[in-house]
Amino acid sequence: MSDETNKESSAANDQADNADIKNETTEQTKEELNAEIEAELLDDLEAEQEEQQPVSEQLLEQVAKANDQVLRVQAEMQNVRRRAERDVESAHKFALDKFAADLLPVVDNLERALAAIDSSDEGQKAVAEGLELTLKSFMEVLVRHKIEAIDPVGQPFDAELHQAVSMVPNPDLDPNTVMDVFQKGYTLNGRLVRPAMVVVSQG
Repeated sequence: MSDETNKESSAANDQADNADIKNETTEQTKEELNAEIEAELLDDLEAEQEEQQPVSEQLLEQVAKANDQVLRVQAEMQNVRRRAERDVESAHKFALDKFAADLLPVVDNLERALAAIDSSDEGQKAVAEGLELTLKSFMEVLVRHKIEAIDPVGQPFDAELHQAVSMVPNPDLDPNTVMDVFQKGYTLNGRLVRPAMVVVSQG
């Protein structure tokens, strides 16, 4: 009976050892499987990140381009608004340009009429006073609308504002000095409407 007991005991020990080996093997297999799964998951995550990174970069580039376009459009709109404001301001400033040019011959005629009247003639005195008052009122209106006369006698000749009709030798004056004005010039808000027609001294 002792031999059989020993055999049974030995068989039981063998079965226990085999079970332990199987358990160890199973645990090792589980660890390996877990490690493989973790590795696969990490690979998948890295792949997703690599795929997402170019997409993120593309989105950032698109956002930067969109911002740049918005800034360009805003700058262009500011330029358009400024140009429009300048055009409106210029239109207000120089709306009377042609009208002023048409009125100037009337002023010229009034001045010529005054110059032609004999101040010593009592009969013409009332006419002269009337013309003077008319001319004065006319000039006040012109000044009120920023139309100013150019009367450059004694000043250096300026080709921007004057038109020389003749040059006369004059040793008493510096060369290119305005000696006489045939017809006054006029400016509107600083812009030339008509140049002054002048006689210039010649050196």
